[in-house]
Amino acid sequence: MKEHRTVLEGSAASLNVVPWPDVVIDALGHDPRSPYVETYWLAVLGPSTTWLLRRLAVRLEAEPDGFSLDLAETARSLGLGAKGGRHSPLVRALGRCVAFDLARPESYDSLAVRRRLPPLSRRQVLHLPLSLQHSHQRWQDAQLGPRGAEHQRRRSRQLALSLRQLGEDYEAVERQLRRWRFTPALAKESAAWAWEQPAVLNGGRTAGGEAPRTATPAR
Repeated sequence: MKEHRTVLEGSAASLNVVPWPDVVIDALGHDPRSPYVETYWLAVLGPSTTWLLRRLAVRLEAEPDGFSLDLAETARSLGLGAKGGRHSPLVRALGRCVAFDLARPESYDSLAVRRRLPPLSRRQVLHLPLSLQHSHQRWQDAQLGPRGAEHQRRRSRQLALSLRQLGEDYEAVERQLRRWRFTPALAKESAAWAWEQPAVLNGGRTAGGEAPRTATPAR
């Protein structure tokens, strides 16, 4: 907790920002500049935090290994004034990023930030204005329609391939997809599809081993 307080106490002039890799959120989440974030996360985070995440996304896109964030300059460029210290609007916005698990302190002066935001949880949706709750439900329904089903299939396959590249075996990939609430049939199909792709070599051997002989190839 000491590092958490130090990073956000507002005494530093700059902050080292690095990406927070997450195979699930990076594949399933929403770009901070997307309509989903502007429509739904905005009501949860507030405008200062949302604009800060957008600004950080632009910087991480240009500097994927990380960068130094000048706090005073960033505050002024976002219209948050020049006030410093732990109670400044910018430091409060950084604190909200951490509170909502969109960033995490890495060290005394370093913060890891998500490049994508997850869909809102059910509890967060229930705190939205009623009109946005209905809008979010329509968005969810669309995800389950014919076009949404194809989108889910693409995401499941992308995750399966990523897990294979990370060295997971076939059964572990299928198991993990089911944990992420993909249907058993889709998890099996996506795992089989991932093993049909060109081999990913790791130290001269195929990562993830071979698919079981009983696997049914994806069509």
